[in-house]
Amino acid sequence: MSLKSRLLTAFSALALIASGCATTQNQPTQAGGSSTVEELPTEGGAQGEAQPTPAVAAPAPPLNTVGSPEEGFTVKMPGTPQVARNKVTISSGDVNIATWNTNVEGVIYAITATDYPVKFVATRAPETLLNKEGRDVLVGQLKGTLKSEENLTINDTYPGKAFVIASDQGEVKARSYLVGPRLYTLLALYNPSIGAPAADEFLRSLTLINPPPRIEREKKGAGSTTTPGATTPAEGTPGGEAPAPGSTTPPANPGTK
Repeated sequence: MSLKSRLLTAFSALALIASGCATTQNQPTQAGGSSTVEELPTEGGAQGEAQPTPAVAAPAPPLNTVGSPEEGFTVKMPGTPQVARNKVTISSGDVNIATWNTNVEGVIYAITATDYPVKFVATRAPETLLNKEGRDVLVGQLKGTLKSEENLTINDTYPGKAFVIASDQGEVKARSYLVGPRLYTLLALYNPSIGAPAADEFLRSLTLINPPPRIEREKKGAGSTTTPGATTPAEGTPGGEAPAPGSTTPPANPGTK
């Protein structure tokens, strides 16, 4: 089984999140019942006929602080999260995965912290990890399509990516960051007809606590480091590993960019 397949299995919490959101958003309307999706008023109409009231955006729910110094981060998330932890073993060591998720007013909020072996991260470009293990895992899990994406950073040091996914189970706004050997993935999964008023604030709220140094890529079989993001012949080789890489000191001021 490939690493990606094992990680998809380990992301079972996200599969449950997705199915839960689909159940919440796509339930059929029962006879005499009402739909959970707000309908927009129609144009015109017969004279004297009452027109539907335009939908009004719901206020954003209150946010609670999730995480701790021991977890290495905090984030502002609506509701009280459930936590799921999992572990898979690959040739270079264990991959530990922890997911915090809530369902508030039909919107799923989740943050996943995936800790890879340092040797695994050292032999791959940050862009590869952000794409294949962050963005593509979510696209595959939701059987969706990528609508948009952009590169960003956190703490002006660690690379990240913001992206939007469309799927039959709802729309997803997400961000991924590679912080040392850890990949953070934050997402909000919601019905696009209703929206997610707290999504943007949640996605921007990740704060790192005593983050590890950024891992610099190392050429396979060489003792010198290369610029992060550069390609090498070892890229994409299954099981490719390298000695522990060198590192740089992260800045003292947390925050996102």
